Amino acid sequence: MVRKDSPEIEINVHSTPAAAAQSSSQPPNQINAPEEWFPWLVPTIFIINVALFILSMYINNCPAHSRSCVGIQSLHRFAFENIHENPLLGPSTSTLLQMGALDANKVFQGQRWRIFTCMWLHAGVFHIFTNMLSLLSVGIRLEQEFGFARIGLLYIVSGIGGSLLSSLFIRKTISVGASGALFGLLGAMLSELLTNWAIYANKVAALVMLVLMILMNLLVGILPHVDNFAHIGGFITGFFLGFILLARPQLDWIVPPGYYGHPMKPQYKLYQYVLIVLSVIALIVIFTTGFVFLYRKIDGNNYCSWCHYLSCVPTPLWSCDPQCNSIQTGNQLNLTCLNNGKSKLYILPNGGDLDTRQKLCSLLCI
Repeated sequence: MVRKDSPEIEINVHSTPAAAAQSSSQPPNQINAPEEWFPWLVPTIFIINVALFILSMYINNCPAHSRSCVGIQSLHRFAFENIHENPLLGPSTSTLLQMGALDANKVFQGQRWRIFTCMWLHAGVFHIFTNMLSLLSVGIRLEQEFGFARIGLLYIVSGIGGSLLSSLFIRKTISVGASGALFGLLGAMLSELLTNWAIYANKVAALVMLVLMILMNLLVGILPHVDNFAHIGGFITGFFLGFILLARPQLDWIVPPGYYGHPMKPQYKLYQYVLIVLSVIALIVIFTTGFVFLYRKIDGNNYCSWCHYLSCVPTPLWSCDPQCNSIQTGNQLNLTCLNNGKSKLYILPNGGDLDTRQKLCSLLCI
């Protein structure tokens, strides 16, 4: 689940409403900005992701099973897989599967924990670099404003939402990465801006910048080898969670003639309560439907013939098809590499699983 960096958007908050600021005699009482939280959870998530990537490279141990590793002379055991196996400079598919990558077929077999574990793994150096840069630039700002509990819950649930949608549509490849959770943070930034609209300055400019940033990141998902379903699922989950977790109480002001404004007790507005209730209902419906489909092993592509274009749009510059064409009859698997035209017939016990087919395809295309 590869995505571009998401630059931080800085939004100024009014300390006093404009009506009170118009008084000319003396300034009204200032409303103190909310105290910032010390951000420790997001850096911890960063450390966990980096540590797990290093562990995946240690477990992978490319020199033990391949002679075409990248960087073997300097990295030794931590050398990267051949670029035909993993162009992102990382471990093999089998290592990622061993550590908990998302494979829809294995999820259907009962390994539903992969919906959670895949969001902590990354496919390569480029993948983890872009994701962690996004995490630090967006996540730290949100944790400072809203605290570790709400942002932690937002991150985890959004990641699960992204993995859930991905498992319903991505069937031929595995999926790893924190992009679903990161898109959840972007979705929450958008809903937070909307539900707390009254307290922000430069509202329209901030909204336009945020929407453009989200669209640019989603457009990256139409490239091949990028799981845009995880992006979309995480974004939708985070968008609704933002209305629930990130709403701020608003201040009402009374300004009698000849007096300065005096703030009343902060309280939530009616429209904020409506958005919270609607968001709770939407999340219940989304997750219930998703897990029911998952339990029944339903392929989302059978109900949406065009949805595959949300994750990859074929162009003259690239193809969305797999690297190999495969024809399987019983335990016989005929693979044809689309890059070099090589074909080979394999006899596989029990028909072979996704990991085995991908390994054979990588070897055939070298």
